[in-house]
Amino acid sequence: MKILEHYKVVVASSGVHPSERCGFIGRHIVGELVAKDLASTICVVDKVPPQIAWLNENHRQIFDEKVVFRSANLINPASCKTAFGEETWDWVINAAGETKTGQVEAVYQEGIVRLSTNCAIEAADRKIKIYVEISAGNMGSDEKTAHKESDDCHPWSVTATCKRDVEKKIMDMPGLNWIIVRPAIVYGPSDRLGITPRLVFGAIYQHLGETMKMMWDKNLLINTVHVTDVARSVIWLCQRGKTREVYNLVDEGNTKQGDITNIVSKIFSINHDYWGNTLSSVASNDALDLVSEINEKHLAPWAAVCSAGGLDNTPLTPYIDQDSVHHKHLHLDGSKIRNEGFTYAVPKPTLENLLEVLKEFASMKIFPANALPSH
Repeated sequence: MKILEHYKVVVASSGVHPSERCGFIGRHIVGELVAKDLASTICVVDKVPPQIAWLNENHRQIFDEKVVFRSANLINPASCKTAFGEETWDWVINAAGETKTGQVEAVYQEGIVRLSTNCAIEAADRKIKIYVEISAGNMGSDEKTAHKESDDCHPWSVTATCKRDVEKKIMDMPGLNWIIVRPAIVYGPSDRLGITPRLVFGAIYQHLGETMKMMWDKNLLINTVHVTDVARSVIWLCQRGKTREVYNLVDEGNTKQGDITNIVSKIFSINHDYWGNTLSSVASNDALDLVSEINEKHLAPWAAVCSAGGLDNTPLTPYIDQDSVHHKHLHLDGSKIRNEGFTYAVPKPTLENLLEVLKEFASMKIFPANALPSH
């Protein structure tokens, strides 16, 4: 019988934004550690308890039975130090950071750069064996050439800019055994900010009885990766122990906007169309007014859909910010980690795995079940 080596792991999992408490990626990493029986101790650090984090039944049981939870504000260095406690840890995985869209840059500087720097400094001081930073995939935008880890970075959102600042600080930090991962759009069970807003759009246009019109065209690249593969890859990289490396995490589907829009339209039995590049380009020149107009069109109908479904409160929202309306391709080259031996379990988004997301939300009573067609 093979004897597993058990690790002591800290997962910084706060999403800062209230809808991402015990964050989306973090909870799946914890689930992967438990499923593979890899950790003797798992400590999850967040500002608020798991009981109000919109956990599904499986994650709730895992957090109740397998996790040491510590409440901490990681933006504060003293609080960060306290969160690490007196134990000796093998791995620290930082999946924390500000996720709420549309805020001023200072909020992201504090909730991403300062938070992540504090975690990295503490890990370096404690000589942690493996420190993983969950960064961002939107470090470049090119329709024809996929962005590699070694390419120059030109982040095109405020959060990605802050993540890139964190990367630079981590790479220059003495004594830190770092691994950086840059995921594409992450989706799957418990996703609220990746593909799910597009699913919410589908429910809205089903309610309105209108054609769903998306900006740009069907060829806009929005590469994806399933959250279970993100969790699997992070644990795989930790076990290998090869540090001071950056990895893109992206499935093999080379997902485009048209792929997702087709699936959403099939789920909700609606028609769809696109604004086209010319009209979208003109409209995006006044991004603030554009997003205000889009949000105004979507938010009230979404409230009506939820009310009709008996929902008084849900973290799901169709809200978009200014970064969402620019013509930027998320196009990643994921060959590096695959060439080193990692295999993705979920090759691309499908009607079945997106419907799985909605069915879980409906069972948790945060997506209106009456808006979910039978398939």
